[in-house]
Amino acid sequence: MSTNNQPGAPGTGESEAEFNQRWAELLASMEERFGRRPDLNALLLLIGVQELGQGVAEFTKEQKQDLMHIATCKLFSLSGHYELEQVDAEGWPHYKLLVPVPFANLKEQERMLKWHILEYFDALDDEQ
Repeated sequence: MSTNNQPGAPGTGESEAEFNQRWAELLASMEERFGRRPDLNALLLLIGVQELGQGVAEFTKEQKQDLMHIATCKLFSLSGHYELEQVDAEGWPHYKLLVPVPFANLKEQERMLKWHILEYFDALDDEQ
């Protein structure tokens, strides 16, 4: 089944099996790097810390929620839904909504996030 009609993977032509393989490879590489297999929330937190750019630190529960929000905005900026508006005096990025993210059920939301996470890490790999 082609995923090019599914939200989160527009026009990729990637099969469900290929998508699942890429996801499994990402999780395996993260497990190898960090010593345990991350869930979606852990990946969002990791991306948020990466985007904050201040290194590893102790974060409060509220800051962790903010980091996950930063990650979500960054991820959906890849498909034109958000754009970086500013970085505040403390170095925290703030995004503005350009186009609302389409409504999706929980399974579709998870798939969209996974697709964006894969794109995010692919872009990081391309930079290195």
